[in-house]
Amino acid sequence: MCICFIVISCSSPNSSENPEWLDELIHEYESEPVRNPPLSIWQFTYKGQTVYYVPPYCCDIPGQLFNKEGDYICAPDGGFSGNGDGKCPDFFEEKKDKKLIWEDSREYHQRTNKAH
Repeated sequence: MCICFIVISCSSPNSSENPEWLDELIHEYESEPVRNPPLSIWQFTYKGQTVYYVPPYCCDIPGQLFNKEGDYICAPDGGFSGNGDGKCPDFFEEKKDKKLIWEDSREYHQRTNKAH
């Protein structure tokens, strides 16, 4: 007697280990011009939950912190004051389990307005 098992694999279109919203954010960043310094996304544990941090990339642009569902939590740094929005002032002291999730590896080409 032969017993056959059929295994059906159910997988989402999201083949990475990232939440779907995070892969969408990465895709959005990759469709934008390259920034200097390059954009990056870091995963941490903060107050017992998994969070994702996007560091500021320039001057008065605030960093962004999201929960695992993709909800914006706060701006831990950056902005005009350099101290973010003040909603999570303990982030840098309390964060742990640092993990790089993504960094833009495209080459940055600085434009100049020099006359030739």
